[in-house]
Amino acid sequence: MKTGDLRELSIQELVDREGELARELFNLRFQMATGRLSNHTVIKKTKRDIARIKTLLKERDAGGSKAGA
Repeated sequence: MKTGDLRELSIQELVDREGELARELFNLRFQMATGRLSNHTVIKKTKRDIARIKTLLKERDAGGSKAGA
């Protein structure tokens, strides 16, 4: 998922998406352990998407604290 697309989402939508990706990552790791995963790059992409979302949430949190101070 592109960062620009993620920036358009609300905080709650980002949190929900992060949860979905975490579950997906768990399932992908399980598939890899059992030998059913044929494309290992999906794990890397999922991890990066989670990192992008966490970065955006952190930016919004930092932006909100600066405005309140």
